[in-house]
Amino acid sequence: MIIVLKPDSTDEQIAHILEKVEEMGFRHDLSRGEKRTLIGVIGEEDALREAPLRAIPGVEDVVPVLKPYKLASREFQDFDSVFDLGYGVKVGGGHLMMIAGPCAIEGKDILHEIAVASKEAGANVLRGGAFKPRTSPYSFQGMGEEGLQILQEVGHELQMPVITEVMDPRQVELIDRYTDIFQIGARNMQNFNLLKEVGSTNRPVVLKRGMSATVIDLLMSAEYILAHGNKQVILCERGIRSFDSSTRNLLDLAAVPNVKGLTHLPIIVDPSHATGRPDLIPSMSLASIAAGADGVHIETHCNPEIAKSDGPQALLPTQYADVMKQMKQMAELLGKTIADPVAVGS
Repeated sequence: MIIVLKPDSTDEQIAHILEKVEEMGFRHDLSRGEKRTLIGVIGEEDALREAPLRAIPGVEDVVPVLKPYKLASREFQDFDSVFDLGYGVKVGGGHLMMIAGPCAIEGKDILHEIAVASKEAGANVLRGGAFKPRTSPYSFQGMGEEGLQILQEVGHELQMPVITEVMDPRQVELIDRYTDIFQIGARNMQNFNLLKEVGSTNRPVVLKRGMSATVIDLLMSAEYILAHGNKQVILCERGIRSFDSSTRNLLDLAAVPNVKGLTHLPIIVDPSHATGRPDLIPSMSLASIAAGADGVHIETHCNPEIAKSDGPQALLPTQYADVMKQMKQMAELLGKTIADPVAVGS
């Protein structure tokens, strides 16, 4: 249910409404817009319908939400969410986050080299994996906490927000010390214990679509994070599994405008994992911006031949610079902004 408050509702009335909702055994979420204040009420649907919510002073209307993803829905919030990622970088509402960096952190010197080149090209968020979910148990699994320390140091030095993947609820507390943004990978999109755990933090979360997940599945996973208190969820389309073996996955670009119509949450696109082919990444990156994406997530590496993870799909710094130049032109054409991170030393 959504409680629509009267335009002249006082702070005392709002506090009273929230108190009554709690007394009825429901959870609530307050959303203040420019014109309206709404309260999302979360609980068992039959009990909600019977609750005398309209009788509470300050309540104008009570609207049922038919979609199962309540807090993520456009009914709950009709304007786009905008999240501050740090160092002057925002995402949503016309602000684009441009993520670049290696799949795995391999050492400070090489990460610094990749980060400097990526930032010079226009990236405003640095990525790097410290814990790697690999298909084979014998593949490189990441540097762990040492990698997190390196990522944080390089991000701080270059004044760039950093993002890294969390794979397990037991890693959340550790990774929270080092990262600016959590990433939940496709394999963990429906790891509900993990979703609840990051939902209890104040960190923005990039939630990747599972390789066999529908758009509604993705939104329901986002709802887990939102329902546990963390409102900073950024969705990510990274390709879904198909029968075509000529690309790594099938990039569902229609998901971008589809999601935009269903939710207020930002959505970005990862063409690196979607295609697995450097020759397709530039065109798919431009197509992502044209489709309305709030950012693009691209793997970059100074020497893909020696990369310990996903080297064949990483762009060289010169290639990334070329596609970033084109994406900036596309963004300008569409009236969107790619913020540069705070300049080093400022």
